[in-house]
Formats: sequence, structure tokens, C-alpha cells
Amino acid sequence: MTHYQAIAKEYADKNMEELFNLLRIETVSAQGRGIRETSEFVSRIIQDAGGESELLDDLGGHPVVYGFFKAGEQGDASKTLLFYNHYDVQPEDPIDEWQTAPFEPTIIDDKIFARGVSDNKANFMSRIVAIQALVASEGGLPCNVKFFVEGEEEIGSPNIDLYLEKYADKFKADVCIWESGSKDSEERMVISAGVKGIAYFEASVESADIDIHSSQAAVIDNAAWRLVHALSTIRDVNHNITIEGFKEMRIEPTEQEIENVANFPYNKAATIKTYGLKHPLITEQLPYTAEEALILYPTMTISGLLSGYTGQGTKTVLPRKAMAKIDVRLVPGYEPETVYEVMRAHLDKQGFQDVHLELLTGVKPFRTDISDDFVADVINSAKEVYGDDQVILELNSAGTGPMFGFGQYLDVPILGAGTGWVKSGAHAPNENIRIADYYQGVEHIMVLLKTFAS
Repeated sequence: MTHYQAIAKEYADKNMEELFNLLRIETVSAQGRGIRETSEFVSRIIQDAGGESELLDDLGGHPVVYGFFKAGEQGDASKTLLFYNHYDVQPEDPIDEWQTAPFEPTIIDDKIFARGVSDNKANFMSRIVAIQALVASEGGLPCNVKFFVEGEEEIGSPNIDLYLEKYADKFKADVCIWESGSKDSEERMVISAGVKGIAYFEASVESADIDIHSSQAAVIDNAAWRLVHALSTIRDVNHNITIEGFKEMRIEPTEQEIENVANFPYNKAATIKTYGLKHPLITEQLPYTAEEALILYPTMTISGLLSGYTGQGTKTVLPRKAMAKIDVRLVPGYEPETVYEVMRAHLDKQGFQDVHLELLTGVKPFRTDISDDFVADVINSAKEVYGDDQVILELNSAGTGPMFGFGQYLDVPILGAGTGWVKSGAHAPNENIRIADYYQGVEHIMVLLKTFAS
């Protein structure tokens, strides 16, 4: 417990309706809903908290919100911490699986339920609340604080590097706190030092001009079988990725990174229970552990399949079209365009030149050097709030975000910390955070700013 605990709760409660109003805006970037309204709302929140704010909207895509808070008179104005957050959220589908209205924040059992509360609106607000609480309790901030808040994270941040390159001086900082972070199944706060990248593809094939009566299956192939056969060549039944040249791209981790992963606790039973898994973990058939898979190895998975008749009852056809969404998570050594090249070459070599492959989204992986002093600042400040044995550093999260550009254009160490928990359900129905975790998230940012400035 720190001496900031009470004031963190006080200011979190004072700003709870502001958080709820932010959650009420349907900021679905994939559908272009609520974008301008939310970007202006976020800018106004920064200004109301005493900061400067500007909407950057000259390079295409959704606006980026810039925010700046000057260090107090007793603070160190030579140091600047940057917060990266995003104001967009995932679509609320499937709506019929929500227990509450997705965009009407609702408190049940000391949890806040709403789309975007975990990913990422509460994390953004926890930074704002921490700033207000520090200014109120200590007369000013211990260092300069900047914000980079974008509206395209949930669609792969396609324009973020353009803004980072053009406005590198505006966002210049010494260190960066990333948008994400949550507690694991053992209630330990997990601090991430990086992210996996992603290459997201659409694979499609056509086998005829029209759907055909299925009696013709005696002599005619169809798009569904054609695509299934093509997909079966990229990963085998034991979950090994079988694309020639794919595994060779991976950069071997350092000894320090290997040690970090070896010491990273993973609760297999909790994973099975949390998601209600019906099959064993795939790592039971792979030559590396679950911990290594989540952090050190790429993935190759099918995220969606569509072909033929899927309605009620029967319809006997040979579908003329088939489509699959393929999600590839990347670790250092992999770049989205290079992954496309080896996948395209593989399909051609296997005789599937007719399968169209399109790269829809590409994000490069990133890892912070975990020997950087800022890593110790974040870990030590977290331990003050959560407890010495309740904080874990992970080399990189299993998820993806646009960290690479921040490393390239701003050259900052980046650590992720947030207000989620193992059952927050980001991207899923009934997304939620626990109010107690939100209070702690605010408290952690307060302690972190003081620790970094000193």
C-alpha cells in the first residue's frame, strides 16, 4: 500500500462518470462509427485535466490526439514520459451474448461492463486520473507527460507510422508507457516489454461461375475443398508450420531473454478453465513449452472460414467460392511482407496458384531491451502497489500493437501496464474490468511518474 491509495480512489470516483460517458460513445473503427466524436471528446478530457491538446488529422485515417502536461514547479522538466493509448474499440458482435447493453456501462459485482472498458478506454482514463490526483496532492507533476492517442489500433494502425515520422519532435520523450496490461490467473500484474507483430491475410478461391448441384461432386471439385486442401498444407495435424523458409526467419533470443521466459509462470489449468477449452494445448505436440510459444515463437492460425450453404436445414450445392482469414503472429525476424512472400511461394509450389492471397494488415514485432533502467522503474513502482511477489515482467505479450514505430521514430523503451484482469474479455462479449483494479491502476501510474522523475 502506498500513501497514494486514498487519493487515487477519490479521483477515480470523481471521474467515473467521465469514463462512463467515454464508454457510451460507439467508437468502432472497423465501421467508422463515433470516430470524430470520440477524438474530440478525448481531446477535451485532456484539456479539462489541465493539459494542452491538439487533433492531428492531416495524414489520412482517423485523427490522432496529442496531449501535453508540463512538469510542476518542483518537478523535473528535463524528463518526459509518453503515454500511448487508443480510443477505438472492437465491434460489439455477437450482441445476443452480452448480458448488458454493450455501450451502456453497467456495474455488476464491483465490475464495470462495457465494450472498450478494458481495451482501452479505462487505461486511458487511469492516466488522466493519476495526473489530476498528483497535481491536486503535490501541486504539480514530477515530470512532463505527453499523450499519443490514436483511433485505428483495432484495425491494425495503418497510418500510425506516418504520424510518428512527421510528428516525431512533437511526441519526443524519454520513455513510453503502453496501453495494455492486466493481472493473470494468480492475480499477478503482468508488465509487458514488447508485442508480437501480425500478418493478417485473406485467402480465397473460385471454382466455377455458379454454385452447382452437389450430384456433380462425382466429377467436379469445389471451392470449399480446394481451399481446405490448400490450408492443410500450411500447418500439419500436429500444429507444425510447414511453409518452407518460414521457421528460418526467426531471430534466436538472447540468453537474458531465454532466462526471462524460463522464469515466466504459466498456469495451464487456469487457461483451460478460463476459456472452457475442449482440446489439449497445441504445445503438447510441439517441441517447445507453452511459455516459449506465447512469447518466443510465431503462430499460424485460421480466424474465419466462409463457403457454401450454412443456413438451417439442407441445401445440396458445390460452392463456387471459399474464403479464409489467416492470422500470423510475428516475433523478431519476421516482417509482414516477407511472410506474404514465403506463403505465396509455398502455395504456388504446392499447386495452389489459383488461391488468391491478400495481406490485409501488417504490424512488425517489437521488444524493449529489458536491461534498460526504465524497466526497473516500472517493475519497482508496480511492486509498491501490487506487492513484491505479485509483479511479473514478460518479454513481450502474445498480442499485437504498433510498438515498432515508436521504437523506430521516437527511440524509447516501452513497457505496458493497465487495469485489466484475466477475465476482462477484451474483444469478447461482456468485456469488463474490476473497479478495484482500476483504482490500483491509477495508483500505479502515480507512483511510476514519481519513480521515473526521481
